[in-house]
Amino acid sequence: MEVVIIKLTKRQDEILQIVKQNGTITGKDIAAKLSLTRAALRPDLAILTMSGNLDARPRVGYFFNEGYEVKQQAKRVIQQKVTDYKAHPIVVEKSASVYDAIVQLFLEDVGTLYAVDTFGHLAGVISRKDLLRAAIGNRNLNELPVSVIMTRMPNIVTINPEETLFDAAKKMINNHIDSLPVVKEVNQQKNTYLLVGRITKTTITRAYLEIMEEKSN
Repeated sequence: MEVVIIKLTKRQDEILQIVKQNGTITGKDIAAKLSLTRAALRPDLAILTMSGNLDARPRVGYFFNEGYEVKQQAKRVIQQKVTDYKAHPIVVEKSASVYDAIVQLFLEDVGTLYAVDTFGHLAGVISRKDLLRAAIGNRNLNELPVSVIMTRMPNIVTINPEETLFDAAKKMINNHIDSLPVVKEVNQQKNTYLLVGRITKTTITRAYLEIMEEKSN
């Protein structure tokens, strides 16, 4: 998905601030505040109007398009790379017991665990539902390995560090999951990945809030 964000000039930023502070204002009044002629200001007003930053009403003036600013911030969020927001993955050995996995899940307060082999390669994904299902089965959880209940490759939905938060959100929504393992391919081996992080719906929400707060400060 290609998203274009227009970089404004210093004068265009000044115009936006004037319109924000004054509400609806005429081009003549904006020009007066900047000590410019209306002719000199016209190209900037045209750019700001065509880009959606400003709206204009004949014989009324220009006013700030707040919806456009929110949309631009949302675009900034979805363009961010996964590598800049990934968290440390919570892992268990694939030979670990279901009991140990349940303890790990609650100690770390996460919804998903990632099973790895001795090389740190992603071997499986264990969700809360998987563990609950195993616990309800009245089995000896200390003897049941997570490898029996986990989702295995190639059925694991993954994401690489250079993909965007938009890609991550789309994968989670389309697959009805709450998190994704962030992986790197190992020597072009099919379905063999080094686990390097995790990305969650909460991560994406936090990224949006951070960028919106940066804009407001």
